[in-house]
Amino acid sequence: MKLTLGFSTCPNDTFIFDAMIHHKVDTEGLEFEVLMADVEELNRNAFSGNIDITKLSYHSYLYIANQYKLLNSGSALGYKNGPLVIAKRNIHLEKPAGLKIAIPGKHTTANLLFSVLYPEIKDKHEYLFSDIEEAILKGEVDAGVIIHENRFTYEKKGLEKIADLGEMWELQTKSPIPLGGIVIHRKHPEEIQQKVDRVLKRSVEFALANPASGNDFVKCYAQELEEEVIKMHIALYVNNFTVDLGETGKNAVFTLFERAINLGITENLPVDIFVD
Repeated sequence: MKLTLGFSTCPNDTFIFDAMIHHKVDTEGLEFEVLMADVEELNRNAFSGNIDITKLSYHSYLYIANQYKLLNSGSALGYKNGPLVIAKRNIHLEKPAGLKIAIPGKHTTANLLFSVLYPEIKDKHEYLFSDIEEAILKGEVDAGVIIHENRFTYEKKGLEKIADLGEMWELQTKSPIPLGGIVIHRKHPEEIQQKVDRVLKRSVEFALANPASGNDFVKCYAQELEEEVIKMHIALYVNNFTVDLGETGKNAVFTLFERAINLGITENLPVDIFVD
């Protein structure tokens, strides 16, 4: 059986999906037709409902919960790895008058976290995540919410951190930060959903046990990154929650969704949002 599979070119995604798409682990007869794209493009693809399995922002799941279920494996979720707000100078986000903020996409979890923590700031402008640093340097915006590998590059460009959204979230909720998850379309029978979840978990476990195995694949899509940055990126976003969310991970996801519901971003979700 062949299924369409979407994930990003970021090192954490190529790292965890390498083994299953290249048959380094038992895929239980499944084949995958891969689509690689930026996270916001993946979010938009999920809205169309035309892809079988995809990485997406947890924020985006709020809009497609009736079409997709979340897998237990593959998530980017953890501590000390949330989005940062950066700027050329120290600005006060508590005084939002006149502030322009760059975000890495309307439906990213980064934007949702920013909205939860700074609800009064409304003047937000969408950029490709990798273009946000340059937008700040050019003066197009006053500050920007950064994700992915930009966490490791902004200081070299003379920019400074003015807020750590992940740290603020952890202080408020005492839970890890749910950034991105993997979903499968509800049209597939329960046994296929469970099979995909098993295969992905196997792939993550293989990657963690054999970290050098996917080097060529990871580097192929991270050509502009230094090897040390790639390693830091993977270490930051691939952890025990990526193997299996478990009760702590699921509770963190529910906490994020409850905050979104309280803000009026979405209505109540279906009860069965995770693959059993």
